[in-house]
Amino acid sequence: MDDQKLIARFRNLTRSTKWVLKNQIELQFNNHHSQGMVRIGDFFYMSSVELIEWPIRYDQSNQGYDRTPGKGIGHLFVFDGQGRLVKKTPLGEGDMYHPGGIDFDGTHIWVPVAEYRPHSQSIVYKIDPLTLKAEESFRVQDHIGGLVREGQNGKLIGNCWGSRRFYEWDSSGRQLLDKENTSHFIDYQDGHYVGDGKMIVSGISELVNPASKSKPYELGGLALIDLFTLETIHEIPITEFSPQGHVITRNPVFLEISGETIRLYAVPDDNHGSLLIYEAAI
Repeated sequence: MDDQKLIARFRNLTRSTKWVLKNQIELQFNNHHSQGMVRIGDFFYMSSVELIEWPIRYDQSNQGYDRTPGKGIGHLFVFDGQGRLVKKTPLGEGDMYHPGGIDFDGTHIWVPVAEYRPHSQSIVYKIDPLTLKAEESFRVQDHIGGLVREGQNGKLIGNCWGSRRFYEWDSSGRQLLDKENTSHFIDYQDGHYVGDGKMIVSGISELVNPASKSKPYELGGLALIDLFTLETIHEIPITEFSPQGHVITRNPVFLEISGETIRLYAVPDDNHGSLLIYEAAI
């Protein structure tokens, strides 16, 4: 019932919708560079990358790569409604240390962990939310930046670096589809299955900022996508900003229905950021 409400109310969102900040909960741990998030009961599960060495761009392509792999550690954090870390587990292998957007199918949390560079490779994990035991499901020869588990037939939908392409796989990792993303509005950072063969994704587009040439303007956005056609049904811009000056859909975002409102949870800031809770009355 809430899924149908969320879809219906999402379709009524516009660029004029007023998002009201209801709460700002300081995280009591270093969240590093957070990526994806789901809420399960009273707890939040959030993927994150801890950067030890930033990738460095090559002067020219090197074996198909545009930058070094860098070094880092992938994490899945679990925290409560007061921002207290409950538990965590490392994710990844070798140069694959960058988790992406995540989804929960009622049994497992699905997390892609990729190299921190485009056109690379990824491991797709399914994780037991109670034990945090991570099981490798399959591998992909591309950077997968976000993953959604379709609830009707169990297929998985992923997007590449910059979300210019969608992929579909069955639960064993057999690729079913490789399709161009026809929307060029934002790059997707996180996404979740919301029922009725649809997903809601969130993200940003970094645009040239005439007021500050060195710092781009971050345009945020949300999109409702049909998982049978992978076409955008409805999308809206988001222009609310975090304490550190990032648009709130920069990385982890989770939406749900709360009474007569759509509630949005976000952690856009790196390193001891905040859980921001917004509501929009529709």
